[in-house]
Amino acid sequence: MKNKLIVIVGPNASGKSELAVKIAKDVNGEVVSADSRQVYRGLDIASGKITKKEMAGIRHHLLDVASPRSIFTVTRYRKLALATINDILKRGKMPIICGGTGFYVQAVVDGIVIPEVKPDWKLRQKLEKISADKLFEMLKRIDPARAQTIEAKNPRRLIRAIEIVKTTKKPVPEIRKEPLPYKIMMLGVKRSDIELHNLIAKRTANRLKLGMVAETSRLRSSGLSWKKIESFGLEYRAVAKFLQKKLTRAEMIAAIIKEDRQYAKRQMVWFKRDGRIRWISDSRKAVAMSKKFTTR
Repeated sequence: MKNKLIVIVGPNASGKSELAVKIAKDVNGEVVSADSRQVYRGLDIASGKITKKEMAGIRHHLLDVASPRSIFTVTRYRKLALATINDILKRGKMPIICGGTGFYVQAVVDGIVIPEVKPDWKLRQKLEKISADKLFEMLKRIDPARAQTIEAKNPRRLIRAIEIVKTTKKPVPEIRKEPLPYKIMMLGVKRSDIELHNLIAKRTANRLKLGMVAETSRLRSSGLSWKKIESFGLEYRAVAKFLQKKLTRAEMIAAIIKEDRQYAKRQMVWFKRDGRIRWISDSRKAVAMSKKFTTR
């Protein structure tokens, strides 16, 4: 297992976490989460954070490592992920990165190094009051090149990019790479559009039963602003609007399903650019491939 790494990616609701647990059981592995919302404490139900029961005894890393009041950067994720992977390997186990945040996965697998720029809290507070659309227009004016590659609806990423430009007085620097010295196998969970749409609808109903609305209400009670909660996107944005009476319950559910489906499409556009990913629809085949990879 020395210097080997398994990566499992795919769209939301596709079953990545379940597959990661199956593979980990078979190859003596541990899972390293690559999810930009599950790093935050308190974002459990709506983010789809795996439960202790679902872990089935497999150790999971990089869950609940940040306060939801903070901005968790891809630079911080990469540092934590690399340290965790090295620790897992030193203990004679197989590290398995699993998640749908493509930039997190790429930061580790391709060794993307993003320049460190200290946070400007006053600027952030000012920018947090601005809508994502206006933030994107602002970024296009001051750094057109970065605007072409950024997720236009993600206020956290937009704020960070604007912060870098305004702090350094220069465009966001070119990203350099430090490739990992590991053999890497990348697996993608393949689902048909119809299957994925049904899974998203089913998952939304289940999360509502588990208390997704109450969870979002607790985040608000803990001191987070509605703006901050909405910045977590997807389910949190729609539920926050429902709690502010900006959406009816039916409108909230429809908004969640619509946005989750759109996000799944964006995820697939990102992952399909990577020719190293081997797309698998049969979990048994994925487990067999992982076993072969770890023993050859």
